[in-house]
Amino acid sequence: MKTQGFSLKPLARSVAPEVEITGEVGRRSNRLVIRFELTGPLSDLAVPAPVETPVRKNALWEETCFEFFVGLKHADNYWEFNLSPAGHWNAYRLASYRQGMQEERAFATLPFELELKPGALLLSLELDLKKIVPPEQPLQMGVSAVLKRVDGATTYWALIHPGAKADFHCRESFLLELGTTTP
Repeated sequence: MKTQGFSLKPLARSVAPEVEITGEVGRRSNRLVIRFELTGPLSDLAVPAPVETPVRKNALWEETCFEFFVGLKHADNYWEFNLSPAGHWNAYRLASYRQGMQEERAFATLPFELELKPGALLLSLELDLKKIVPPEQPLQMGVSAVLKRVDGATTYWALIHPGAKADFHCRESFLLELGTTTP
């Protein structure tokens, strides 16, 4: 599987902590693999502790959260995936830009792996996309994160920030293109 690396940038107006968020994403047929790596002084961040029983939960973006967006290359609809370091998750489908948002019921769970070590938080997920998109469809992806600091300030990270405000739904920020590959 060929992977693409990424590096997220903080929104210019925010006072970002001295951390880096990098990762990689790849696709083989309809298996999507994404990995986030948050490195730096994590003690400056409000990172929720892992829970024993993660659940589907709304409004994860109000706390420290990793996100990615998957859209069909030549269509308006797309999906939003939210992953909390606590283990909670959610997936939404949208008909078009911020319209018709509904929980995506094709996924009953999003079991991702989380590793926390000194100065680094690693999060990885392998996702079966055949539940939502046909294998032959080229995809565009946006990758982002919300980091809440211990002082309560929130910073917004993305591949790019097309506007003055954080807007992870903006298709201009879906910079990663994932074609199809054979198994």
